[in-house]
Amino acid sequence: MTTKSDEIELVKALGVTCELLGAQLSEATVRVMAGDLAAYPLSQVLGALTRCRRELAAGRFSLAAVIDRLDDGRPGPEEAWAMIPRDERTSVVWTDEMAEAFGVCYQMIEVGEYIPARMAFIETYKARVAVARANRIAVRWTPSLGQDSTGRETVLRDAVEKGRLTRAHVAKLLPSPPADLQALLK
Repeated sequence: MTTKSDEIELVKALGVTCELLGAQLSEATVRVMAGDLAAYPLSQVLGALTRCRRELAAGRFSLAAVIDRLDDGRPGPEEAWAMIPRDERTSVVWTDEMAEAFGVCYQMIEVGEYIPARMAFIETYKARVAVARANRIAVRWTPSLGQDSTGRETVLRDAVEKGRLTRAHVAKLLPSPPADLQALLK
């Protein structure tokens, strides 16, 4: 946040959220929270505060609750789990945190232990995302291309459409994109 009006808007939004959730925070505490949250884009923080008001029980409001709810482009844990590949044939475009969590559960997936794999993935993913958000690390999407070359195109096209990869990056990954994808890559 860069402007004084953004700071004022943030302090007001924090105050309203505190009031609605029954949190008893001093003015000094609200200002410290606002200072910590000022490092994030105002729109993300306001969205996180809205989620706090909708999701938190009374008295559970905290700085960590706001940071956990920032929409920084990372998928939620369940969506992230649904996106990971189940074999080496499948391509994926994933975040660094998804890749790290996948490394923890990959052997379980290989032997068909999907329930413990899911639990390990989600726990690890949540922890990695929390660290990244606390350290204000921007989301980074990278492709992991599987053995099925025909499946790559769909995954890469989706990543371009969602703004996760650039057209130039995807153009380098496909040997000769079909005509309709060439139009998208221009």
